[in-house]
Amino acid sequence: MHDTDTIAALATAPGEGGIAIVRVSGPEAEKLLQSLFVSRRDFDSHRLYYGHIVYQGETLDECMAVLMRAPRTYTREDVAEIHLHGGDWAAQSVLRALYALGARAAEPGEFTRRAFMNGRIDLSRAEAVMNLISADSHRAARAAVRQLSGGVSAFIRAAQEELIALLSGAAAAIDYPEEISFEEAAGNIGPRARALAEKLDAACDERGARIAEQGIEAVLCGRPNVGKSSLLNALSRQERAIVTSIPGTTRDIIRADVMIDGLRVHFSDTAGLRESGDTIEQIGVDRARRAIAGADAVLTVFNAGEPMTEEDTALLRETAHSPRIIVLNQCDRPMVLNPQNFDHPVVVSAATGKGIPELEKRVAAFGAGAGESALTQQRHMALARQAAAALRAAADICENGEDVSLAVIDLQAALAVLGRVTGEQVDEKLIDDIFSRFCVGK
Repeated sequence: MHDTDTIAALATAPGEGGIAIVRVSGPEAEKLLQSLFVSRRDFDSHRLYYGHIVYQGETLDECMAVLMRAPRTYTREDVAEIHLHGGDWAAQSVLRALYALGARAAEPGEFTRRAFMNGRIDLSRAEAVMNLISADSHRAARAAVRQLSGGVSAFIRAAQEELIALLSGAAAAIDYPEEISFEEAAGNIGPRARALAEKLDAACDERGARIAEQGIEAVLCGRPNVGKSSLLNALSRQERAIVTSIPGTTRDIIRADVMIDGLRVHFSDTAGLRESGDTIEQIGVDRARRAIAGADAVLTVFNAGEPMTEEDTALLRETAHSPRIIVLNQCDRPMVLNPQNFDHPVVVSAATGKGIPELEKRVAAFGAGAGESALTQQRHMALARQAAAALRAAADICENGEDVSLAVIDLQAALAVLGRVTGEQVDEKLIDDIFSRFCVGK
């Protein structure tokens, strides 16, 4: 990959659409645009112009074009964009012309990589670009925007500044032992290093980050014929599950995705929990129990119009330590079960929709705060925990009365690890790996 090359790629999704944007970046961007764009030659930077793309005497498309001169561009290079009619032919024709005139096809993520290499954004903000593109919920998008705005960078840099202050204190004790004793330096460094380690650990919320990115796993469980399938259909607003009066209709897990309060919720309707001589049904019951064990929210469903059975009572015991919501379904019929005998139940009717909004609110509550922690990416959290471990090792050295110079090694290690979050301390292989996940044109 040669950063002095001029690169070009389709910046919009391929296929038919209202508009297609071809992006060009590099030292030859203005020259290439002037070679193809027939309208004017005296471009003002960052101004959109109307014209035509003409190559070898053939008009390829009527279009709009903009030239953005460095450094006020996405890549901090000269950037040109050509806004064409949507569709493959026009965009690919323009790209072929650009390649023939000397541009190179951009590799995945190369525009954003150049933004990083040219110092416009750090590595964490570059990763946020991809997160924002792939976000499929409001929570995931909000976390990506916060990271893109420098939230992660600011947190990491504050931690680095604290580490540099600790290293300065240690250096002073090493260089001027007659003024600052090792004991005095250790008494200052140890508690501060441990406090910073705790701060880094507190910034890592793996569960919240997973929920913001992937959604809540909510499992509907209960004995056969309590209305789980009807409830799934009511929550998803579509006929996802087969509903009959025959017990054991659902034998495998049926899923439906719903957006609630900016969070994606994956509802799973499971087989009715009972012992069965039917081999297939029993496999479904076993899968249901595994789904319950891994759920973020367990909707334990009972038929409000029937007395509790031994199976119901066993289910209450089985889910007692789960993140549970007790659901009393079929409240549109005469109720036999008393809600006061249960722990904060939600009374609903899958048939009429009564109580469904309250149930959705309770499910969404399991994702409260998801994506709001300072660090929301697995790579960043792993590095923060690694830095926290090095800080604790330094604190142990200070508290055990060992030589402060030994703590310096761990403090420097923590500083280097945090530099990998923002890209200050990073190898080419990691950069290649991160940007290879991007789409071409971004």
